[in-house]
Amino acid sequence: MTAALRRPAASLLRPLAGGRARLRWTHLILGGALLMPYWLLGTVIVSPLIGTDTMFSGSLALQFGAFAAALPIAAASALFPVARPLSVAAARAMCGLPDGSLADGPARSRAARVRTVGWFTLHVGLGGIISGMSLALPPFAVALMVLPLSPALRENRLGMPRVFRHDLAVALAPLGGILSLVALAACAAAAGALLARLAPVLLGPTPSDRLAAAERRAADLAVRNRLARELHDSVGHALSAVTLQAGAARRILDSDDPGDREFVREALTAIEETTRRTVGELDSVLGLLRQDDEHEHENEPPCGPALDALDTLLAHSGVQVALTVEGDIATVPEQVSREAYRIVQEGLSNALRHGGDAPVTLHVALSTEKLGITMENPLPTTAPVVRPGGGRGLRGVAERATLLGGHASAGPDGPLWRLSVALPPAAGAGVRRDRP
Repeated sequence: MTAALRRPAASLLRPLAGGRARLRWTHLILGGALLMPYWLLGTVIVSPLIGTDTMFSGSLALQFGAFAAALPIAAASALFPVARPLSVAAARAMCGLPDGSLADGPARSRAARVRTVGWFTLHVGLGGIISGMSLALPPFAVALMVLPLSPALRENRLGMPRVFRHDLAVALAPLGGILSLVALAACAAAAGALLARLAPVLLGPTPSDRLAAAERRAADLAVRNRLARELHDSVGHALSAVTLQAGAARRILDSDDPGDREFVREALTAIEETTRRTVGELDSVLGLLRQDDEHEHENEPPCGPALDALDTLLAHSGVQVALTVEGDIATVPEQVSREAYRIVQEGLSNALRHGGDAPVTLHVALSTEKLGITMENPLPTTAPVVRPGGGRGLRGVAERATLLGGHASAGPDGPLWRLSVALPPAAGAGVRRDRP
């Protein structure tokens, strides 16, 4: 029976004295503490107007006048951009609000500043009232509860009102003290619930905040997509080349022919150099992932090798490549050169996965209008064995070309498979790097 009575009592007290109510009460006390400097300034302004010599007078006119003067001053100070982040941090920690209901960052638009002013004024105003009640009511309630036990307190002219000199009032005084504490808790809970309800309205994201957040998310996704392409192109190509070389070495491993043994040695050397180079590229890409500052992501140059490392790539690609170059590719801007290297690398990976050991022809031509890359390899006469290392493939090539303002096409051309890419040779000077 006792447990059955305890549950309704707990359910009734939880809204007034539960964990959430106590946090919101603390939030209101914080508002009262923030009001104090403005209230002191208000007393300096009001005391000469009501003819009070000291700012610490117990006059109710001075107290309420200073409170009224403090609120406009507090509202003016909330116009500073830093007011919203501080208010949001306090409300998020103490009001029990769902994630995403409050805005991040300073208030920059006019509407956001006006809302912040409204919130700050309401917070310090209600906080000042609840703080004053929290200071005054508990001692008064305790005095009422001990009043029947203290005749001296009843006779003290500076203590209890004259009504408590009557026996009935003295008998009911402890109940009055308990009701005073309950009333204080109810007022604090009501004020805290009001602030929690209005916080998403006054401190929530405005349309400009939502747009800024969407732009940040788009920028983060763009950085991740760029790094994903770098990882796919470098690691995917290396895995395709290593798989092909290891398979060829395994097939002739048991041969007694000295030429075959030399081929195995060369294949193992190529595997070693390919993996070492890929580990370096992988470490470079992962270094960008470890950066914490978004601006460091934006200012970091694209990682990875460029066209000047094309000979090394072809030498360890795992397939025979006939390269012809027209023009001085060393003059190609750095960003275009890096993207062109990745395009060639992805084209070789595609040839390895689908064409096997078939030789590849690569033609790189630089002119004043474009940087052209053409790669051809014979189509397999039988169903090809698709090797591991698949991924975005030719779609990634098209994305890189489009990002630089060029275009790419791929498909069968008679007995050949042809990949053709055209890039503006000066695209790196003003192109957006993976920005939305």
